[in-house]
Amino acid sequence: MSSMEQISRTSIQAKAFEFALLELIYSKRDSFQPLWSLESWVKFLIWLSLNCGLSGDRENLELFAKAMGSPLTSRMRKIFFERALEDLSLHIMADPAEAQVLIMPMDGNERIPDQDVVQALQTIGLRDKVSLSSVAWERHDSIVSIPWKVKSDI
Repeated sequence: MSSMEQISRTSIQAKAFEFALLELIYSKRDSFQPLWSLESWVKFLIWLSLNCGLSGDRENLELFAKAMGSPLTSRMRKIFFERALEDLSLHIMADPAEAQVLIMPMDGNERIPDQDVVQALQTIGLRDKVSLSSVAWERHDSIVSIPWKVKSDI
């Protein structure tokens, strides 16, 4: 097998893995309650490790985390806590480990109307976790940042 064939094969395998992982996260992330919490993320990782044939004991969970590696785990977490609302053309990043929820337009540098921000927050289930009042928000060009209500409740 030529080196070009091997590179192509590896590239195809990587793309197939990436696609499958993305679809798995998209299809399962809303299954782990409470949504928008570190607890939901941990439950997802435990579920994933159990489905990879590991037991749920601490040693096996640590082995799983180490085997996944930081770059892959970080990418998975980013996807787990992101949402794209096509109908509102908004992209939301709401990792509870971060200080704020970020809402960005998907189509250019437009200012996002307050009512669209509130609708997005309600649609994805963040209504009770952040302030719906624009007084608490900060605007940075086209990005809206919204602080979590109380960190300990997230």
